[in-house]
Amino acid sequence: MKLRKFSAGYFALPVAVLLFACPTFGDTKKPAAPSKPAAAAKPAVVPKGGGAASHGPTAGSHGPTTTSRGPTTNGSHGPTTTGSHGPSTSSPHGPSGSVHGPSTPSHGPAGPHGPEGHGPMAGGGHGGGTAGARGHSVAETRSGRVERRADGRVAGFHDNRRGMDVHHGLNGNRRVMVERRDHSRVYAERGGRGYVQRPYNYHGHEYARRSYYYHGHYYQGYYGRYYYHGVYVNPYYSPYYYRPAFYGWAYNPWVAPVPYAWGWGGAPWYGYYGSYFTPFPVYPSASFWLTDYLISNSLEVAYAANQAAQANAAAAAQAQGGAAPAPLSPEVKQEIADEVKNQIAIENTEAKSVGNGAVSEPDPASSSIQRLVESPPHVFVAGQDLDVVDSAQGECALSQGDAIQLTVRVPADATAATVTVIASKGGKECPNGDVISVELTDLQEMQNHMRQTIDQGMQELQKKGGEGGLPVVPVSAQAPPTESPMVAAAPPPPSQSEVASEINQQSQEADAAEKEMASDAPASGPIDGASAPPAAPAAPAAPANISVGQSIEDVTGALGQPSKIVNLGAKKIYIYPDMKITFLNGKVSNVE
Repeated sequence: MKLRKFSAGYFALPVAVLLFACPTFGDTKKPAAPSKPAAAAKPAVVPKGGGAASHGPTAGSHGPTTTSRGPTTNGSHGPTTTGSHGPSTSSPHGPSGSVHGPSTPSHGPAGPHGPEGHGPMAGGGHGGGTAGARGHSVAETRSGRVERRADGRVAGFHDNRRGMDVHHGLNGNRRVMVERRDHSRVYAERGGRGYVQRPYNYHGHEYARRSYYYHGHYYQGYYGRYYYHGVYVNPYYSPYYYRPAFYGWAYNPWVAPVPYAWGWGGAPWYGYYGSYFTPFPVYPSASFWLTDYLISNSLEVAYAANQAAQANAAAAAQAQGGAAPAPLSPEVKQEIADEVKNQIAIENTEAKSVGNGAVSEPDPASSSIQRLVESPPHVFVAGQDLDVVDSAQGECALSQGDAIQLTVRVPADATAATVTVIASKGGKECPNGDVISVELTDLQEMQNHMRQTIDQGMQELQKKGGEGGLPVVPVSAQAPPTESPMVAAAPPPPSQSEVASEINQQSQEADAAEKEMASDAPASGPIDGASAPPAAPAAPAAPANISVGQSIEDVTGALGQPSKIVNLGAKKIYIYPDMKITFLNGKVSNVE
């Protein structure tokens, strides 16, 4: 019986990504730039044609197919959703925007829970596969299985009777998840935060509605179930789709860069993270504005959810010599802005697929992380706390607003991606340049977080167009959006009180399970090789041949992942124990 890997919930603020053009699945070319929206009658600002998205997505429809064009004509007026589809907000705070976005069809092996009968639907609430961390041990008990850190503290456990997984994060938070055989799920954190997930079928495919309850805010999110690399992932889909002109306006450069006053000056979260995050001075396009919206949204949620834990963690880290902060540099923010454009491209393609009455479902191969992991580089922004293991087998944490970069393709048989930390807030968090392993299910939740937050930001852009310095949305891009048929087909959501009650009940069950686990004697000693004798030394490998002109894949294939990566944009430095390799535009330019 395996202890289910447990990663953070990512019940990020609903914020929808607007995506546009995507080449054929498997094609790594950049998507075509969207067309300009039609000129407005009077003061409407018409953007110029812009460059292509930085990381070209691919497309498909239930098995790689093609669709690849940027937005062309009319767009949409930002919806203000109410009721079960979640209220919209005017500032990034707390999950109060609308989160709909149907999910993707389920493909892959049949069975109640995927491989081994318990593979969860990849989406929030599995939390940190850290059993491989140095000093960790895993042991069977009478009631299940428990994982302990080197100092003896419990990192997590699985309760067989309750079907429950509990993870204790390095930040002091506790995450609880129970997934039933019908794929319904309850996820809970301390403080009454969490969600209830209930599956439903549309066109013969499984989707799921998550009803989130977060600091008194209640809203819905819609996800799919897609089998990829031996696990199920839950891609997010927007609850509504704009017309092509709006995607074009969001994707292309504006007529001139504009300043914007966010009004964060006196906000506690902004003061707390002031040394980490600095907004762009001006915004040349929507993707830059949405980047600051995404980051500020993430940091505000991090502050509200973990204020006490963050303070304690920071103090402990300073006493123990924790990692130094690595602020979001202009170069990293540019890469995030490029990824935002990429996500806008993906959603535009998705909108075309869903808008086709004969299809009316997005292609999971195109809209999930499959496209991203098979066409690096791509950047992800953490939407929830996550404990991970680095290349030196050390355990470290990611938290909301941290940034990681995928630079090499994920091997076909892998269920985790090797990524590099490019921005972190210090303390117990993974240091900048650290090479870490992130489960594909968690990587999917990071993409979901970006898409949801961009959705909310796009609503704000339409609503605030022409205000505060923002350009006016062209008339051709102001048509109302169309609700996704997958959302329209969903059953009515549970009431807010019912969801809050289920989350609280799950937390109480976890309290009881904690007490039972603490008094439960081990049924056996450490397992998974925790106390196994050291293996015989391997025969020395043939020396690696590294030369100028080789690609990053050539070098990592010969030497493995480096211990550190210095990311300077087009120039990257990979640091190994006995050498330092410099890449320029993805090719070796110097070896020391």
